[in-house]
Amino acid sequence: MSHARIIVCCLFALLLAPVARAAQVTATLDRDNVQLGDTVTLNIRVEGATSSATMPDLHALQQDFSILGTSQNRSLTVDNGKASSSLTFGIALRPTHAGTLQIPALDVDGQRTAPLSLQVGAQAPATSGAPNRNLFMEATVEPQRGYVGEQFSYVVKLFYAGNLSGGSIDMPDVHGATLQPLGKDIGYDTQRGGRSYHVLERRYALIPQQAGHLVIPAAGFQGSAVDPYDPGSFFGATNNVSASAAPLTIEVQAAPADWGNKAWLPARALSLSVDGWPDAEQPARVGQPFNLTMTLRATGLSDDALPALSLPPLDGATAYPDKPVSRNHVGGQWTVGEREQAFAIVPERAGTLTIPATTVTWWNVLADRQEVAQVPAHRIEVLPAIGGSAATSPSSPVATAVPSLAASAATPARTTPAAMPWRSIALGSLVLWLLSMLAWWLWHRRQRVAPTATPPPTVTATPDSARQARQDFMHAARGTDAAQQLRCLLTWARAERPQIQHPGELSAALDDAAQRAAIDDLQRRHYAGMAEGDGAGALAEAFKRGFAWRHTAPDDAGSALPPLYPFKLR
Repeated sequence: MSHARIIVCCLFALLLAPVARAAQVTATLDRDNVQLGDTVTLNIRVEGATSSATMPDLHALQQDFSILGTSQNRSLTVDNGKASSSLTFGIALRPTHAGTLQIPALDVDGQRTAPLSLQVGAQAPATSGAPNRNLFMEATVEPQRGYVGEQFSYVVKLFYAGNLSGGSIDMPDVHGATLQPLGKDIGYDTQRGGRSYHVLERRYALIPQQAGHLVIPAAGFQGSAVDPYDPGSFFGATNNVSASAAPLTIEVQAAPADWGNKAWLPARALSLSVDGWPDAEQPARVGQPFNLTMTLRATGLSDDALPALSLPPLDGATAYPDKPVSRNHVGGQWTVGEREQAFAIVPERAGTLTIPATTVTWWNVLADRQEVAQVPAHRIEVLPAIGGSAATSPSSPVATAVPSLAASAATPARTTPAAMPWRSIALGSLVLWLLSMLAWWLWHRRQRVAPTATPPPTVTATPDSARQARQDFMHAARGTDAAQQLRCLLTWARAERPQIQHPGELSAALDDAAQRAAIDDLQRRHYAGMAEGDGAGALAEAFKRGFAWRHTAPDDAGSALPPLYPFKLR
C-alpha cells in the first residue's frame, strides 16, 4: 500500500509540475501618440508574479522622460479552480522633448520587457483664453480626407483645472456618418500656457456612409465644478460649468469607379492567413478530417464590414465550414476587426492534395492604392486510411466526413509543443520513472498473490447480434441525434461485413445510390452541424430493407470474409 501512495503522490507532482513556470512580463503604454507636456503611463504587468517581484530600475527612462510617480497593483483570480496572480507596475512619465522616443527593455523578476516607442508631437497652441480658464475642450479628426466606409479617428479632449463633481460629454449626430465610442476614456495630466490641467480624452470611430463634404458639429460638455474657496459651504460649493469644441470638416470620396462588385474594404492594414496545416506528427489520412482556420484581420475596419471567408473547390477532398467567429478590439485610435472561419477538410483519396490559393482584394488608404492579400497554394501529402485501402471507390459521391468512432478515439488531439525543451525532458523522465515504479509494484504484488487468470470470453457476432444492431439503428433513425445514428449504422454494417472500418468504406461497398446519399447526408448533419430537415426520415427509408451490398468480384471471393448475417430482413 505504501508503494501505491508513493505513486499517487508522484502523479500529483506530475500534474502540478506545469504550475511552476517562469513569470511572464509585458510592457504597454496607455497611448502611443502624445503632445509635449502630456503625461503617459507605462504599465508593466507580471503574470504569475511572486512576492519577490520588485519595481524595475527606471534610470534608463530619465534620458527622455521625467518620472512623475509610480504605483503597484496586485491581483489574484481563480478560474475553474485554477489560481493565477499578477502584479502591475504603473509609471507616470512626461516626455522632455518632441520626436520618436524609445522606452528601452527593462529587467523585471529575471525577465526583460520588449522595447516600446512613443511618438511625441510639438505642444499644441493654447486655445484662446485657455490659460485664464479652468475648463476648455479640443477636438481633432484624422485623416482630413478619406473614403466612404473608411474609419476616421475623432478625438475629444476635456481640459480642466481643479476638480469636477460631475458632468457628461454630449456628442451631436453627424449627418451621413456613424459615430461610435472607441475603447475606454483616458485620463492624464498636461501643461498648456504654463498651467497644469487634468485631461479626459475620449476617442470615437467615425465612419462616413456617403461621399461629399462632411461636417462634424461641435462636441459639448455640461457639468459642475467644485469651488474649494466658498466659505459658505462645509465641503465646498459647486458651480455649473460648460465648454465646447470647435466643429470640424472632412472630405469623403466614393470608392473608385472601376472597383467592380468586389467587397469594398478601405483599411489601413489587412492580412489573410491560414493555420492548422497537417505535419509529420499529425499527417493527413483518407477519411480523417483535419481542421484549417482562415483569419482575416483589418486595421480601420470593424468585423461587420469584413466579407465571408471560403475555400476554393478542392479536387480530392471535401470542405465542411464551421460557424464563423468575428470580433473587434481597439488598437490605439483604430478599430481592428477580425473574422475567423474554420474548415474541416476530409481527404477522399491518398496522394497529393492541393489547397488552391485564396485572395482578398482591399484598398490601402495609407498608400491610396489597391492591394491583394493572399494565402499561397499549399500541397498536402495524404496517407491511406489506417487499416483501409489507399483510396475510396470512385463511385462514392462524397468521401466520409467523420472517421469511425474507433479511429477518432485512437487519434490524439493536436497539442502545442512545449516552449522549453528542458521541461519536456523533465516531464518525460518523471513519467518513465513512474511507469517503472508502477511495473515493479505490480510484479511485487503478483509474487505475493497470484490468482488464477481466467481468459475473457470470446464474443462472436451472430445473426441475433446483427438483428439487434439493425433494430437499434432503426430506432435511432427515428430520432434527431446524428452521432447516435452514425454509430448505430456502423455497428450494424460491421455485424454483416466486419471489414468495414469507417463510413467511407461503407458507402463504397453499397450498390444503392439512395443509401450512399443517405450516408452523405448523415455525415453532413453530424459533422458540419447542418439543419435536420427530413434527413432522419430519408435515412430510415433508405435502409428499411437492409444493406444493398455490391457483388464481390470472383477474384476477391476467396479473400473476403463471409458476412456473419448474409440475408436481408424484409
